[in-house]
Amino acid sequence: MSEAIVDSPNADQNIQIRRVAAACGAEISDVDLSQPLDNETFDAIETALVEHEVIVFRDQDISTEDQKAFGRRFGDLTVHPFAPSSEEAPELIVFDNDADNPPWGTDVWHSDETFREAPPLGTMLRALIVPEYGGDTLFASMSAAYDGLSDRMQQFISGLEAVHDFKPFRNLFDSDPASREKLRAFEDRYPPAVHPVVRTHPVSGRKVIFVNPQFTLGIKGMDDAESRALLGLLFHQAEIPEYQYRHQWAPHTMVLWDNRSVQHYAIHDYYPNRRKLERITIKGDKPYSDVPTVALEVVRSRKGARAISHDAHGGHAPKQE
Repeated sequence: MSEAIVDSPNADQNIQIRRVAAACGAEISDVDLSQPLDNETFDAIETALVEHEVIVFRDQDISTEDQKAFGRRFGDLTVHPFAPSSEEAPELIVFDNDADNPPWGTDVWHSDETFREAPPLGTMLRALIVPEYGGDTLFASMSAAYDGLSDRMQQFISGLEAVHDFKPFRNLFDSDPASREKLRAFEDRYPPAVHPVVRTHPVSGRKVIFVNPQFTLGIKGMDDAESRALLGLLFHQAEIPEYQYRHQWAPHTMVLWDNRSVQHYAIHDYYPNRRKLERITIKGDKPYSDVPTVALEVVRSRKGARAISHDAHGGHAPKQE
């Protein structure tokens, strides 16, 4: 395992970065997140996030406010539209699961909130109570997963777009008129989002597979059978162990992952034991690809509707803030 030491003007904030898995994952030590970080230390942490995609801070006996303050160094915090939160801290999600409150909806590979036009930059999760065994979280580097595809497949999927939706959260709404009206309001606020199948990371420039089984409905311009077959292949890439890091939680451990390039899967094997973690999410930007996007037009034939391609146009560029 490689180890790097990053010097800081503040002698108390020299940090060590140690890789813990081949494709993604590094532990950062000799940093106290209860204290303000100087710019050089924060820059080193931010660089490590992009390089390693998942960074782990252990033995951080910090408060919720400390966690939020650290998160705000990366950008604005967002409020999840479906997760329960308090009026005092709407940006904070508390996962407190036990026999009376079983875990739900996180035991599937996903990137957080890709149903948004601008999904999160990153997610920060801090452990307060962990079970004696179980409850690990798996992470998969989707940049490594892209690199693992053949050149022919990389060329085929580059330029395609996929449709994302908040489909798992639709189960939260009943069928009565009031619930249907509330669902329609959410549909108006969060219409299906279209993202490139292969996203360009805005900092590293690496290519990333950006589809996931939790939120991706289908490939734009493909019929259902073709879309399911291609998505099934791409979804499988996250399941390959060589692209993964498996994190074992302990109290006072905090993990920050790059939601632009990583998927994760929360293992529910600890039920009915208790597991409590606090999460915040950092605002991101609209995904883009620097490869051409195929323009599609639906035409009619005797065999029904199909999509044909026209000349490719230039890829999207990131919006300037």
